[in-house]
Amino acid sequence: MADESLDDAWANALEEAKPKNGAADAAGGDDWDTLAKNGADSRPASFNELEDSGAPHTSSHNLDFLLDIPLDVTVELGRTSMIIDKMLQLTQGSVVELDKAAGEPVEIYVNRKLLGKGEVIVVNDRFGVRITEIISQADRIKNMA
Repeated sequence: MADESLDDAWANALEEAKPKNGAADAAGGDDWDTLAKNGADSRPASFNELEDSGAPHTSSHNLDFLLDIPLDVTVELGRTSMIIDKMLQLTQGSVVELDKAAGEPVEIYVNRKLLGKGEVIVVNDRFGVRITEIISQADRIKNMA
């Protein structure tokens, strides 16, 4: 029943959208090609002239715009894979072994692209990462593909 009322609502909406005065029918339809052929009240568009603000256009202005773009930074401590059965057995206090040894550098990603490596540090009871290596520009370009 809900489908029928929805169909009725659409039919009513489409009926209301049809022109009431028959102007589209007289013009041979309401598509753009038909209206253009019949010369239906067309005129060229007019635009105001652009004014020069006098402000110098510098690359630093464009750079300032780019500097405000937010980026997602992710630090990967390690990875593992497991089957669903083992995952379902995890409880509070379970230990998941990762593929990295303690003290090994972590990967730093910016927008899911590898930027470099670093070491985990603790500052005022908060974790942080000290960057120890930035990958070369050639490697970054290679990782973008």
